Amino acid sequence: MITALIGDNSFAIREELTKLIEQFDGSPERIDGASLEVRQLPDLLMGGTLFASERLVIIREASQNTSIWPVLPEWLERVADTTHLVLVDEKPDKRTAAYKALKTGGAVKEFPARGERDMGAAIAWVSERADKAGLKLDKKSAQHLVARVGVDQWQLASAIEILSFVETITPDTIDEHIDAQPSGNVFLLFELALEGKRQQLHQLLRTLELTEEPYKLFALLSSQAFQLLAVALDDGTRQPAKDFGIHPFVVSKLSRHAKRLGGDGARRVVRAFAQADADMKRSRAEPWLLIERALMLVAEK
Repeated sequence: MITALIGDNSFAIREELTKLIEQFDGSPERIDGASLEVRQLPDLLMGGTLFASERLVIIREASQNTSIWPVLPEWLERVADTTHLVLVDEKPDKRTAAYKALKTGGAVKEFPARGERDMGAAIAWVSERADKAGLKLDKKSAQHLVARVGVDQWQLASAIEILSFVETITPDTIDEHIDAQPSGNVFLLFELALEGKRQQLHQLLRTLELTEEPYKLFALLSSQAFQLLAVALDDGTRQPAKDFGIHPFVVSKLSRHAKRLGGDGARRVVRAFAQADADMKRSRAEPWLLIERALMLVAEK
């Protein structure tokens, strides 16, 4: 049997790999694909063992091995019936014969990293995981947790573990015990700007300068500006959540500001970020200064 766990969602891959190991009656053989040699393949894939009737062989990042990956297709057909070969690879070249052979054979399971469009899936996952952990997490709190932490499953799993020691989970207790990740900080920054709270905005930016990467933060802020415009231009005939992949929870958070600003106001917000983007590309000022200037322009009444 052959299974290929492919993608850059390391948490989901770890969970899937854990299931395979738990289902296997024995100790898995873990192989570093980068250091694997062709001469080892016969014993590894075709050979048996005196100590077990079945084997679980886990090879990581074999696609990075220029000796192994090109010849892998011919070896896939030789894997012993008593061997379960599991290939774990973050970003194999999907144009290669090896990947195509795995895909054709039905061995590939894809685990892509989650993005903003996956907020709904993240909220459902948080609710399910909290329920399994015996936590009482209502829908509002699950939404708030994802908005604060983001969709990364490592961060969410860690947050749920911390909240397991909290007697009552509410949005307020989440804020008290869980640090906001970049995505949560971004929405807070954006809201402070939209509400004209310039002093709080300045203070939060100074704090974020110590830990965050400015270009990544700016990209997330720009995304928020675009989403605001999409919601503001909705005249009842459009579906911004569906058309632009914006989660309904985000739409509901932005709707209040979108209604107040209208289409012209939302366009002004987007223009502020578009100008900052152009200035960044021309290196006209330090990125943090340009980010603050854009947000302060948004904060102007």
